[in-house]
Amino acid sequence: MESLWKLTYLLEPASLALIATAISVAYASASRALDYGKEMERNLDFSEASITLDHSQALMIPLASSCSLLLMFYLFSSVSHLVTAFTTVASVMALFFCLSPYTTYLKTRFNLMDPFVSRCCSKSFTRLQGLLMIFCITTVLAWLVSGHWLLNNILGISICIAFVSHVRLPNIKICALLLVCLFVYDIFWVFFSERFFGANVMVSVATQKASNPVHTVANKLSLPGLQLITKKLELPVKLVFPRNLLGGIVPGSSPGDYMMLGLGDMAIPGMLLALVLFFDNRKHKDANVPSDVSPSKRRNYVWYAVTGYGAGLVAALAAGILSQSPQPALLYLVPSTLGPVMYLSWLRNELWELWEGSGPILNEKARLLEV
Repeated sequence: MESLWKLTYLLEPASLALIATAISVAYASASRALDYGKEMERNLDFSEASITLDHSQALMIPLASSCSLLLMFYLFSSVSHLVTAFTTVASVMALFFCLSPYTTYLKTRFNLMDPFVSRCCSKSFTRLQGLLMIFCITTVLAWLVSGHWLLNNILGISICIAFVSHVRLPNIKICALLLVCLFVYDIFWVFFSERFFGANVMVSVATQKASNPVHTVANKLSLPGLQLITKKLELPVKLVFPRNLLGGIVPGSSPGDYMMLGLGDMAIPGMLLALVLFFDNRKHKDANVPSDVSPSKRRNYVWYAVTGYGAGLVAALAAGILSQSPQPALLYLVPSTLGPVMYLSWLRNELWELWEGSGPILNEKARLLEV
């Protein structure tokens, strides 16, 4: 009975915020990927087209991730500044990518003049895009100086959305291969790595803080306001919510404790959501389903996947609370997202179509360019 009572910790503000944010980000990533694909098709501009994974790439991702994990585990202090610098550049680019559609909407909505001011990397750069880039750089600099968890989450969410938009799965066959491999990867590094490496590698890397290069430079130059610059940074590779969010606190935790969820636990299911969202969109387009039909009546695969993702996430957090130990989130997220999609497609006699792929928008690159 006491164990079941602990599950009420899921109603803490930090837990609810984490669950709501993760579900929203997973769906937003898939939705942005669909919009990005349509934009590329409409403009016939494939200079920034997404990467569609094949069998070998799907198998390489867990292997490459394992190597990166070990590198960070043994050499993190040595490469900390380099990792922070790379993350800073990636954060600026990801935030710019996520906010670009809003500048386009504002320009169209208010009929704003937006003259070209320069060319960068063979692409035209407008005034609004320049202002947006300045805003993105300023936001990342604010994160470097303050290290605030909210800015960390904003940048992490941007990276997740950009990743899902640019790295695609062609069919459920490659998707299942990738998810099963990462399922094993997550279980091994969380549950069994301590037996081989003397410590929980996944937890050690996830909880490490990087040295702040801005603080290092300011310290060497004896610049004023050094005390305002955070010395250590939480890299935006995970969502973090303080356990005392809105005054809530889990017994046994300190005010400095955080609830965490890795970006991979949103990005990988987000790739599955993007795949089925593409499939739903194509099926509705082929069937000429009116746009005013409510999503519930369309019986989209994506809503079953989103529901499964939410259930799997709650199960992962509940297991962590009950066991008082870190849990591999993909242990719960892979069955709860992939299972409903495959079972439902089997019932609808669409499993083979999903299994072999329906030709996502950007896979038609060669045909469109030929035309």
